[in-house]
Amino acid sequence: MQVKQAVAERFIALCAESGIKPNELATKSGVTPSTVYSMLDPSRKEVYITTIKKLCDGFGITLAQFFDTDAFNSLEQEIK
Repeated sequence: MQVKQAVAERFIALCAESGIKPNELATKSGVTPSTVYSMLDPSRKEVYITTIKKLCDGFGITLAQFFDTDAFNSLEQEIK
């Protein structure tokens, strides 16, 4: 799994756990809905830590809590 996929899957899981839709997350996070949807879009390759931080703020979690999952802890090295 690549970082982008892990980020998207984590946000999808957090939305499901919280019972909110991406548009609601955008409102809570102070970002545009298109920003949230681009974060969830598998064809987009880049993720920005500042956007992740804003979305985490919308969930009321820290970056450490966001990244503390098996998916992130088991990512392969990007440089080979």
